[in-house]
Amino acid sequence: MPLVRIDLLTGKSTEYRVQLGDVVYRTLVEVLKVPDDDRFQVIAEHERSSMPYAQDYLGIHKTDDTVFIQITLNSGRDVSLKQQFFKALADSLHTQLHLRREDVFVNLVEVPKENWSFGNGEAQYAADTI
Repeated sequence: MPLVRIDLLTGKSTEYRVQLGDVVYRTLVEVLKVPDDDRFQVIAEHERSSMPYAQDYLGIHKTDDTVFIQITLNSGRDVSLKQQFFKALADSLHTQLHLRREDVFVNLVEVPKENWSFGNGEAQYAADTI
């Protein structure tokens, strides 16, 4: 569980996209304590016309290097831990990929455990909620 969607403008190398996914995964494990090997990611590139966004929302200027990272995960983490995660992720992407912190857009979507099926038509975590 988490399911990570990373969207960015077309033009980055395969190595960049792989490293981007690796940084997101490692930060999830280190900060949010996601289990090892719990890696499910979709990394998609888009033409500029297919990825419109406000370039100066909330006084934060975005460039064409902006990445949108949406993470669907189990609910239950407190605000402080989420803030630590946002900072650690932006810092790691900045350090390792030279991505501006301003260009890291993250959205967490929290769902109950019973909302997951990892295959076989079963809700593997549903028994954990009873």
